[in-house]
Amino acid sequence: MSNKPLVYLAFIILVLGGGLVIGANTVPGGWYASLAKPFFNPPNWLFAPVWSILYLVIGVVGARTWLTFRRSPAMRFWFAQLVLNFAWTPVFFGFQDPASAMIVILALDIAVAGFIAASWRQDRPSALAFLPYLAWVLFATALNGAILVLN
Repeated sequence: MSNKPLVYLAFIILVLGGGLVIGANTVPGGWYASLAKPFFNPPNWLFAPVWSILYLVIGVVGARTWLTFRRSPAMRFWFAQLVLNFAWTPVFFGFQDPASAMIVILALDIAVAGFIAASWRQDRPSALAFLPYLAWVLFATALNGAILVLN
C-alpha cells in the first residue's frame, strides 16, 4: 500500500491549516483599516478565497516534490517559501510593521521564483502550478510597498 495519499493529505493540512490558523490569529483589524491604501488594493473579501486556493496548490506541489525530489534544491526552496509565507502575516498585521514585512515578502518572491527555477526541468507541472502563486505574491509585494510609501 502506498503512503502517497497520506503525504498529500499531510502537506495540504500543514499548508492550508497553517495558513488558516495564522490568518485567524492575525486579523487585520482597525490598524489596517486606518492605513492609506493604493488604488489597486483589492476588496478584503478577496484575500481569503485566493489564499485558500493558493495554499491548496502549495500543499499539493509540496507533497509532489517531497515524494519525487525530497533532497533537491526545489524542496529547500519550497520549505523556505512556506516559512516566509507564514512569517509575513504576523510581521505585517501582528507587529504592524510594513517595512519589515517588505523584507520578508521580497525574500518570499525570491524563494517562490527559486522553486520555479529549480523545478522547471525536473517537474514542470509543479513549476507551472507555482506561477499563479508567484503572480499573487508579486502583486502582494507591490501592495505592501505602496502601503509602506503611503503611510
